This record gives sequence, C-alpha cells and structure tokens, in this order.
Amino acid sequence: MSKAKVMIVDDQFVSRQLFEMYLKSSEKYELAYSLESAMFADTFVLKNKIDIVLMDILMGDGSNGLDAAERIKKNRPDTKIIAVTSMPEVSWIKKAREIGIESFWYKEVSKENILDVMDRTMAGESVYPDSAPKVRLGLAASDEFTERELEVLRIMITGVSNAAIAKKLSISESTVKNHIHNMLEKTGCASRTELAIEARVSGIVVNIEKKST
Repeated sequence: MSKAKVMIVDDQFVSRQLFEMYLKSSEKYELAYSLESAMFADTFVLKNKIDIVLMDILMGDGSNGLDAAERIKKNRPDTKIIAVTSMPEVSWIKKAREIGIESFWYKEVSKENILDVMDRTMAGESVYPDSAPKVRLGLAASDEFTERELEVLRIMITGVSNAAIAKKLSISESTVKNHIHNMLEKTGCASRTELAIEARVSGIVVNIEKKST
C-alpha cells in the first residue's frame, strides 16, 4: 500500500523537525514537502499530489495558515488539512471549521498524538478540541471574557484608537470604552496599554488580517 504524502507548513524549525520525525517512524505516511511559510503552500498543493497538510497558523513572515488553507480548499478540496498551533486564540477553531479544515490540533496541550489525529482525519473524521486552551490574562482566565470583549481586545492590540475599534466593529466609542473598562476590572491591569501588552504575551487574541490574493 502506498504511503500518504504529507506537507508540513510551520515556521518553527523545532516543530518541523518533530513532525518529520513522526513521519519517518510511520508506515502510513511520507514527507513530500516541509515549508517554513504558508505564502506559497497552495501552489505546492496545486502542482503536486499532497494527501494531507499539517498547517501551522501564525507565521513569522506575516503569512498565515488559515488563508493558505482556504486557498487550498478552493482549488484542491480533497486535500485534507490539520491546523496545528500553540496559540490559544479563541477564534481560530471557528474560522478553521468555516474554511473546511478537517481537523485542529494544539501542539503542547493535545492529549492525542498527531499521528492518531492524522489517521482519524484520513479515515474521514473531523477531529476538533472542545475549546481553546485556557490561559490567564492578569487576574482573569480566558473563558471569563465575552466574545465582544475579545473582539475589542483583538483590534486593540494593533495599537489603534477607541474610535477606530468602534468603526471596525460598528459600535459606539462609548461602548468600546465600557468593554475596555470591564476588561481592566477583570484583569487588574492598570491601563489600556498594559492590557494590550498582557494580551499579546498571553496569546489570548491574535490579529491576523486576511490578505488579498
């Protein structure tokens, strides 16, 4: 039986090495390509036979795996994709489902081995965690924030004004201020700036704007 061809897309050298080690130990899979950027991942899939992609989401060069996965699914819908990440950004699971990514795996906290997730995915299952990993932001846990507060925070970490956040979310500036005030109370952060810095460090929200292609 021929082995399934795997493409790894991950900007972290250690992660790529680890995935490659898993593949070498498997009788079911073989490495086709190992990329450190998602920028041209869809081109590789378009020009080559790839059965399954291990796709990191956040890349150091500004590309992101969700955009790349969406392009792959548009042109090669039969190619299976597993989103892999170490970031606890709560919106990514929902976005991955909407794109049509088959499975989602957290690098450090998932109990299931990546090869097991690959086996289940290749067998036609969709393997997703129930929720993102819980992290702390100051005095608060990540599941203590409302979805709207996280939306405000996700834009706020880019350094824009309250007015810009309000325009982006189609809400009033006073509503934005109220959300920020509530988050300051929950976290114990002394200022808007401290809240943004702590949010970036924790990875509770990550702002990756969709790039045009």
